[in-house]
Amino acid sequence: MTQLDALKQFTTVVADTGDFKQLDAFKPHDATTNPSLILKAVQKADYQPLLRHIVSQFRGRPLDEIMDRLLVRFGCEILSLIPGRVSTEVDARLSFDAGASYSRGVRLVELYQAEGIHVDRVLIKVAATWEGIQAAEKLERRGIHTNLTLLFSFAQAVACGQARVQLISPFVGRIYDWYKKSAGAGWVEADNAGANDPGVRSVREIYNHYKHFGIATEVMGASFRNVGQITALAGCDLLTISPELLAQLAASEAPLARALDASAAQSLDLPVINFDEAGFRYALNEDAMATEKLAEGIRAFAVDAVKLEQLMVAA
Repeated sequence: MTQLDALKQFTTVVADTGDFKQLDAFKPHDATTNPSLILKAVQKADYQPLLRHIVSQFRGRPLDEIMDRLLVRFGCEILSLIPGRVSTEVDARLSFDAGASYSRGVRLVELYQAEGIHVDRVLIKVAATWEGIQAAEKLERRGIHTNLTLLFSFAQAVACGQARVQLISPFVGRIYDWYKKSAGAGWVEADNAGANDPGVRSVREIYNHYKHFGIATEVMGASFRNVGQITALAGCDLLTISPELLAQLAASEAPLARALDASAAQSLDLPVINFDEAGFRYALNEDAMATEKLAEGIRAFAVDAVKLEQLMVAA
């Protein structure tokens, strides 16, 4: 049995890609996309006709609408190849506007429904800012399920659980990157690998909190830098993995055991924690890593959204 097959026994495997032609090789259940992944895909020759088709079909419409239609086209192609859900992201430039994030989420789902896709097969990705979480809570009340992304802190996870969002995506690799850069020459890789990886520890804390208190929000580890981070989270609800790391898992037959266990979390002695807006903002501010990585992530996704718009204008 390969490590990928073994992982699928404990965890729902999700492909983190916009390149839907790669999906068949790994048989993931779900898939996630973001502006950076879609940008990467449409720059490949295989996907340029799709980009040109969408632009020509809706030329003259507002650019943000054409963008959403492109994202949904990719999502529909992905859904034709997987049994589960696809995550499609609201424009990161709306991360601090709850009303606009909500409206874009509704429009994305309506575009999917116009293509015959059931609402339960779509997760609307929203940045886990305070405003994003409020937008997600409102979307959930409408029956639209959400995936809270760019999540780096326990405070963000607690607030998402309170909002009863469907799923969160803690970014393992970017947490790891920050701590490694911060430590500089003092970083010892062997001491910060596997279960001791700071990104892995963050997801484990969130997972244990959710399972201990019966919070239904799904935990999906994301943004992996190496296979060791993935295997250290075997048993997490879902893990979204790049095609490159999926290939490494598929090529290995090394033993893989469950690392996270919901039943074990029940016996832990954990405090009850809740946040109002002021408490959330202060807790996030106190976490330098999360504050920096959240801001950096929003900026990076916004830059790639602009690049994608430029490609659409030029098409």
